Amino acid sequence: MGARALQERPRIRGQQVLAGIQPSGVLHLGNYFGALRQFIDLQDGNRAAYFMADLHSLTSIHDAKRRRELTQAAALDFLAMGVDPKRSVLYRQSDFPEVTELAWILTTVTPMGLLQRCVSYKEKLEQGLKPDHGLFAYPVLQAADILIWRADLVPVGQDQKQHLEVTRDVAVKFNLTYREVFKLPEPYILEETAVIPGTDGRKMSKTAGNGIEMFAPDKQLKKQVMGIVTDSKGVDEPKEPDGSTVFQLYALFANPEERAAMAQAFRQGGLGYGDAKKALLDKVMAHFGPARARRRELESRPDTVEDILRDGAARARAATAELMDEVRSAAGLGPPR
Repeated sequence: MGARALQERPRIRGQQVLAGIQPSGVLHLGNYFGALRQFIDLQDGNRAAYFMADLHSLTSIHDAKRRRELTQAAALDFLAMGVDPKRSVLYRQSDFPEVTELAWILTTVTPMGLLQRCVSYKEKLEQGLKPDHGLFAYPVLQAADILIWRADLVPVGQDQKQHLEVTRDVAVKFNLTYREVFKLPEPYILEETAVIPGTDGRKMSKTAGNGIEMFAPDKQLKKQVMGIVTDSKGVDEPKEPDGSTVFQLYALFANPEERAAMAQAFRQGGLGYGDAKKALLDKVMAHFGPARARRRELESRPDTVEDILRDGAARARAATAELMDEVRSAAGLGPPR
């Protein structure tokens, strides 16, 4: 099934929302349409917290310099796309040590069988990742990320619902073992945009190396778009738009009239793939132009970005201090209360 165009998304209000991005690669259009744009929208009328999950990336990246670069890039992406640190909390996961403390506490009440049934663990092993404890216990750290905020809603894709189900199970286990501390978060299923095709026609992904990166330098972005794989049909030959990666990506940005015109031009012939790719590139540049400019400006002020992250971590610790006190008290940790 091809990618669909932007649609009006449902609005929610007055909720504590949490979302994170693992800095394991450069973000691309698939990340944007599948999650990031919806994360940004959820700032409106809600209490939102966003983080770069650099601790999670320890399971897949073992190059310290690369991790720092990708974490900084993810922070720039969040800010450039519209995360407002005055309205939301933006932080680096490793700057928030209470999360790892909570993860250990939760680990001691998490049944082994629950983790063994996690589909994501099996999938990562199939992808060639080594079966270390971090990979196995990944869902517990994920649960700590969520539960420490008493999150009402957690934006997830349909295929990620199990992650939140595990979090709810872990919360219930703690509440039954000690006392009622954690609320059970609900999934906020992100709008289904179907599969965003990459430059080779397969699903766009960081690992496949087939992404179109909205913040790539101009020449690199052009190279990615113009490098989309097509069939060998000539300019004058009719083409089927529904089977074209170029058309599917163009449809994400175009209005209904523009999509219809492009589809007609494909079917009647006279439009070459080169011109269609140029039209797509124009759409990408126009859509992300303001964000690309903001990102360049932020890159020139690394100290400002670091100040935002430090402030976000301080706000995160302050906002969750009461919860952590309740957890420690319930578990019998620290001085008597």
